[in-house]
Amino acid sequence: MNQAAGAAILYIDDDAGLRRLAVRTLARYGYTLSVAEGGAEGIALAQAAVAEGRPFDLIAVDHYMPGMDGLETLERLRILPGMPPVVYVTGSEEGRIAVAALKAGAADYVVKTVGTDFFDLLASAFGQVLERAALERDKAAAEDQLRASNARLEALLREVNHRVANSLQIVSAMVRMQSTALADENARLALEDTQRRIAAIAQVHRRLYTSNDVEQVDMREYLGALVDELGETWSTPAAPRVLSLAAEPIRLSTDRAVSLGVIVTELVSNACKYAYPTSGGEVRVSLTGDGDGHFRLAVEDDGIGMVADAAPRGTGVGTKLIRAMAQSLQTIVEYDTANRTGVRATLRAALG
Repeated sequence: MNQAAGAAILYIDDDAGLRRLAVRTLARYGYTLSVAEGGAEGIALAQAAVAEGRPFDLIAVDHYMPGMDGLETLERLRILPGMPPVVYVTGSEEGRIAVAALKAGAADYVVKTVGTDFFDLLASAFGQVLERAALERDKAAAEDQLRASNARLEALLREVNHRVANSLQIVSAMVRMQSTALADENARLALEDTQRRIAAIAQVHRRLYTSNDVEQVDMREYLGALVDELGETWSTPAAPRVLSLAAEPIRLSTDRAVSLGVIVTELVSNACKYAYPTSGGEVRVSLTGDGDGHFRLAVEDDGIGMVADAAPRGTGVGTKLIRAMAQSLQTIVEYDTANRTGVRATLRAALG
């Protein structure tokens, strides 16, 4: 793409003859030049162009000018809104000035020489600077579009998680209504277990649509809410169960958070049902980092214990769910029953 075509250039130089020659010579390269005989006039022209909505595409500034030199002019130009790139013009032995101009914000510099070579170099510098400016604008526009796209996707994900959470809440309410209508105690208890499992999954999506991160779940917050809900469910005046949580602020993806939430729900429910069948007691849940990109979950009680390798009590659905969720985390749940009193269930899995 020819960046010269239609490009509007402001050339600031106190040499009237050089200004006239610049206008004629650079027109052959496709540039339209406006000229100013000094820094103050150049700044005024640049301001007027911005105010009229037709800012210059590039400004060239000579260093040696009476009253206001090129560096001061450059400094004043830099504070203008939407200032275009600046090409600085210096003498042949003024390397330090060129460096100072670049540090002050100039996009490039050209050494002024006698003859047409100077205009060839100037035109080449204009083309390169305009091309870089166009690339930077395209990059900024692409980044803006990407940010907008990401924002739309995050909003969509929040909306999806919101709707999933609401739908699961409706399903949970339907299951609860069905359980209260059943006379069969075993069927009612099975539906109550199902309701708790649905609530564990809904809690994940609730965290996602109320969080700034729509892809990961803060497990300390999630397990805190989950353990509180389980405590309200399982604790009664006749058999008070105290549920406690010690968790580090570990973040997991949605799928892994769901799996872990279901495992915690099943392990805590089993402890409440079978470790303390007729009395109250404590169930402790912990989640800690375990080095090398892994975490460790533990659920333990001080109840009546269990026999190693014993057949599952109840329907066995909970045991199958624990095994399936653990497999999705590429791990297994281990049970420590050596003391014959109390059970400690643990698993170690990768964070991602």
